[in-house]
Amino acid sequence: MPHRRILSLWFPRLGAERVLRAYQGSLTGPLAVVGEVSNMQVISSLNHEAEAQGLWVGQPLRDAHAMCGDLLTRSRNPMEEARFLTVLRRWAGKFSPWVAEALPDGLTLDLTGCAHLFGGEEALLAVLEQDCADMGLSVQMGIADTLGAAWALARYAGLEATSDRNGDAIDQEARATRSRAHKRPVRGKHWTRGGAAPQTVSLQRSQGRISPPGQAYGALSPLPVAALRLEDAMIEQLNRLGLRRVGDLLGQPRASLARRFGRGLVMRLDQAMGAAPEPVSPARAPESFAVRLSLPDPIGLLDDLMAGIDRMLPQFCAKLENRGLGARILRLEAHRTDQAAEVVILGLARPSRDPARMRPLLEMKLDRIDAGFGIDMLRLEAVQVEPLHPATPAGHAEATARARDRMQGGTTQDLEDLMGRLGARMGLESLTWMHPVESHIPEKTAQVLAAAWSEPAPNWPKSHRPRPLLLWQPELVMAPEVPRPPQEFRWRGRNWQLAHAMGPERLAPEWWLDDPNWRSGVRDYWEVVTHCGARLWLFFAHGAGLSRGWFCQGSFA
Repeated sequence: MPHRRILSLWFPRLGAERVLRAYQGSLTGPLAVVGEVSNMQVISSLNHEAEAQGLWVGQPLRDAHAMCGDLLTRSRNPMEEARFLTVLRRWAGKFSPWVAEALPDGLTLDLTGCAHLFGGEEALLAVLEQDCADMGLSVQMGIADTLGAAWALARYAGLEATSDRNGDAIDQEARATRSRAHKRPVRGKHWTRGGAAPQTVSLQRSQGRISPPGQAYGALSPLPVAALRLEDAMIEQLNRLGLRRVGDLLGQPRASLARRFGRGLVMRLDQAMGAAPEPVSPARAPESFAVRLSLPDPIGLLDDLMAGIDRMLPQFCAKLENRGLGARILRLEAHRTDQAAEVVILGLARPSRDPARMRPLLEMKLDRIDAGFGIDMLRLEAVQVEPLHPATPAGHAEATARARDRMQGGTTQDLEDLMGRLGARMGLESLTWMHPVESHIPEKTAQVLAAAWSEPAPNWPKSHRPRPLLLWQPELVMAPEVPRPPQEFRWRGRNWQLAHAMGPERLAPEWWLDDPNWRSGVRDYWEVVTHCGARLWLFFAHGAGLSRGWFCQGSFA
């Protein structure tokens, strides 16, 4: 049985080189990608020109500008970097079917049984190096029997384990002596004030680092302890004790290491040497629900396009049904003979996999397609899918509501089809409806929700007193400041005569909230009918000062 072989790819300038690719060579000179750490701007990635100026990752931006006056900076976008790494993972799939992401800037490949297809491991590394050079990416690689060993070789092969202590570590008691002393830089650590920046290790020192099968011990022994993927605090503690190389730890009793530094150190040692399992877990490929129809001759008539859609929809919906999903957003692509493509996006009010419901909505969108000299390929894709179960358990109340809908001749599906047709013309975001809210405040008893992304209210709660059909912000009414309905009042520049009134209904403000509209205190609401037949909703505010008096807030049908 062949030895397990793991390849680790490290892209040390991933963030900066992604920005350079996005600008397509328009950026020249030193470039730094800047992120925010503890309310301070810190360099997260550099290009080759910036590293040649003595800058390094983790350096504060203000110090970098002091060292390099022509430094270009761009803000870090972690989501775009993760998306770019996902693209690189798909590219690495041509070398091995088992590819995993080593966030934030690396990939891990299981090469067991794959290297001979490219002429051996050295030839495979040469192909990888050439591909990365063509893409404008810097890469360091390592191959070993374990994931930990390959990770260490890719990042630390060729580096010597040196002490992080020097004469500057001595605490100088004299204040004048400390002010004159200049600290020297420490290799492998962050820059300290008063010295030159640490020298960046050249990426060209050893692009291919291969550990022969069964020789992980000899390959890892000269490497620094940081190659074991340990925390910074543990690395400093090991260096203070003189344990600077991996070989120094391999010669120590495991029980003593576990008692002194915890089981994490022993686990990393066992993973690197193969004594503890560490599998390569590839990311699951995203599911794609799409069908394509290639046409022998170009078409351009709407009837021909609909005939093609009729052939694609059954196969398309069958794929969704096999996975228990429904399409929420559809994308129809019409590829023309002149290499152009017409794209139509369609949103559904509810997830569906019924061809009869999708067909009329797609037909409404076909008038936006310009056939040009003809269309030779159609592609239908579900951009967004949601779980859709053929049957859902319902309680007594929901079953009663469904039976009532069937008896009245209307169903929920009819409402969804209506929203789908309206959304195809107006946009689903333009469709809204009102939902009840548990509140005794009149203006807070309902809220506006998007119809396509919410369920209709099963029943509207009934109030013990009628509510007006139209509701607005309270408007001042000129009337005597007494809590009895006025026989005459003036509102909206017009005099009104009282016919009769019903009430009062006393409402108090929400004492746990400070609502500026309810600082007038307790209100007495009256349903007022005037001589001209108008039914108004008036209230008397029992406040003090200017907030006391009569107001009109609504009108009944």
